[in-house]
Amino acid sequence: MARPGRPALPKPNLSRYVDSFLDMLTSERGAAMNTRQAYWRDLADVSLYLRSNRKIEIEQASTADIKSYLDDLAKKIHVKGSHKNQIAVRTVARRLSALRQFFRYLISENVRKEDPTTSIESPKQTRTLPKILTEGEVDHLIKTAAKTGGSDSLRLVCLLELLYATGLRVSELVGLPLSAFGENNQFLMIAGKGGRERMVPLTDSAQKALARYTDVRKQFIALDDQGRQAQWLFPSRTSDSGHLTRQRFAQLLKDLAAEAGMEEGKVSPHVLRHAFATHLLANGADLRSVQKMLGHADIATTQIYTHIINNKQKTVEEKHPMNNQKSA
Repeated sequence: MARPGRPALPKPNLSRYVDSFLDMLTSERGAAMNTRQAYWRDLADVSLYLRSNRKIEIEQASTADIKSYLDDLAKKIHVKGSHKNQIAVRTVARRLSALRQFFRYLISENVRKEDPTTSIESPKQTRTLPKILTEGEVDHLIKTAAKTGGSDSLRLVCLLELLYATGLRVSELVGLPLSAFGENNQFLMIAGKGGRERMVPLTDSAQKALARYTDVRKQFIALDDQGRQAQWLFPSRTSDSGHLTRQRFAQLLKDLAAEAGMEEGKVSPHVLRHAFATHLLANGADLRSVQKMLGHADIATTQIYTHIINNKQKTVEEKHPMNNQKSA
């Protein structure tokens, strides 16, 4: 979607091979729409560069063409003033990964015989730990959201409580159908990435916030379009999907953070997902349970939260005054 007040830019027509690759991701690999769109953005950027600078289509690219694009991409990101060089490294690595999968697809379809990305090394990435909020900061956010007590306030509190109670991905949260809730709203059934379904319990505070929001939910449904919007927990009169968008929720969190006196950029849907996982593990939950609730296919993805806890413990130990005393 275009930003309010700005017309939507027309999408460029990409190679038919890009379209068929994206169709394969959806039909054969069960990729979510967000994943498909992410691949489209990556391959569109490469395609437009190659058309403009190398006068070729993406499926014709050589190793030299791909290297030229990646070098240009790294320079552009640096010129734009990325606050961390690591952002440039991650972007280049992601684009290269998308290209690798695209060319492997072309080889499997006998469109090409060789993969031009084979000899290109991915930029080395340093491991960065996710940002999180403390339990006190999450509590402060929820209390700030609850101040006005109106329908918008009740909806925002419900969004926060559900996210912090379940660790849902933001697309899963805003797209929750009413049918996802189990008996007496004690748990959620979530269809996650790759069609994997998981059950996530709800805390008492999340159940109470849900009940309060349910009383005012109809205020967010347009009277002339109940059929399209009524199926969603968080309906929206303005979005094409009929439910609250990820972008709108992110903006609500940004405004809430400012109201709560927290620094800009510290609060986001993903940061709250990180907080959910880290706080669970810190309070004794086992890693496998957290993995299932987050919907991670690989437990190694979940283990990063144990590194956050270990780092915090190490920092506390290093700063403890007893550690600075010399032994008698």
